[in-house]
Amino acid sequence: MARAPAPPATPGYIWDMPNWKHHVFICTNQRPAGHPKGSCGEKGSPNLVAALKAAVEEHELWGTVKVSSSSCLGPCAKGTTMVVYPEGTWYGGVTEADLPELVQQHFVGGERVARLVIDG
Repeated sequence: MARAPAPPATPGYIWDMPNWKHHVFICTNQRPAGHPKGSCGEKGSPNLVAALKAAVEEHELWGTVKVSSSSCLGPCAKGTTMVVYPEGTWYGGVTEADLPELVQQHFVGGERVARLVIDG
């Protein structure tokens, strides 16, 4: 039996993908308890991911801000770490209490939150 022909390619398909203004990666790496480097996961980063996603939804930024969890980003000693692309802004020691400021100042206002910026 002959196969049906493949459907035609959708012109511009790749361009139909969301064009986020900010893509946030939050480290959720989990190391064993007592590891000398520590880990963002043990500092509550999985909850931070969920809280930032909720804040993005609450401020109706889902079309411009994408939040993703990530494995180790590197600067473990600087607390819960996140990086925002495309600008490449690194934040460290981020807590849920910092999220309203991050959302308003960075994602809405376009200005980095200087007190949380670290070298990546």
